[in-house]
Amino acid sequence: MDFFSFGPIAAILDAAYRFVTTLSAAVEPVVGAASGLLAVVILTMLVRAVLIPVGRSQVRAEFTRRRLAPKLADLQKKHGKDRETLSRKTMELYAAEKASPFAGFLPLLLQIPVVSLVYALFTHVQITGHANALLAEHVFGAPLGTSFVGLAGAVGTVWPSIVVYLVVLALIVAVTTVSRRVLALPLPQGSGAPTGFVRAMSFLPYVTVVFAAFVPLAAAVYILTSTAWTVAERFTLRRMLDPDRGARSRPAIG
Repeated sequence: MDFFSFGPIAAILDAAYRFVTTLSAAVEPVVGAASGLLAVVILTMLVRAVLIPVGRSQVRAEFTRRRLAPKLADLQKKHGKDRETLSRKTMELYAAEKASPFAGFLPLLLQIPVVSLVYALFTHVQITGHANALLAEHVFGAPLGTSFVGLAGAVGTVWPSIVVYLVVLALIVAVTTVSRRVLALPLPQGSGAPTGFVRAMSFLPYVTVVFAAFVPLAAAVYILTSTAWTVAERFTLRRMLDPDRGARSRPAIG
């Protein structure tokens, strides 16, 4: 059974569909054939704006984990062989610091249904029994309902519409690269150089590019917009919420 065919979920999905198609029709006189693509971008940005509190919670949790990392490492050295004592001391540390080991995790779980619903809007060819007209639209000749892999394997001329897909995939690569280089938090003091496994895991976000090649263009644009928003949001929130920001901004005395 399709999860999105369940009554209340289907109703919400249909309402979101009607909103995005109305939005597409509203901007069509201004942007013409690109109205569907612009509607995808606008809806994605609206959803991500609603989820800003989740981003704030995650950033605060990042700083908390970084602040407690040296103390947790000390506990690991002292009680690593006694799992029960280590667990108790760890919880005592979090309690003393008025923090939670699950900080930022629950808000992340809460956003999954919202993100999944929006993603379904850009991938389902039918919504509550009727065709998804958004996926039938084209932008610069490229169908929003066809994937890069699907278009590349199609019989007949796909040029120059395939350029649209290549541009979107290239932009996802660029945004992912910025995310890896700009948003990576420095290692906690005394943690040493990153291991080969950690370095390898840092390339995991590039899997998104491969995934984007197999989903409809509308979903790929959603991924691009959401990823770019995440980079900008996380960069801004880290600067705003950095607990050491004030200390760095004050001039040295002496």
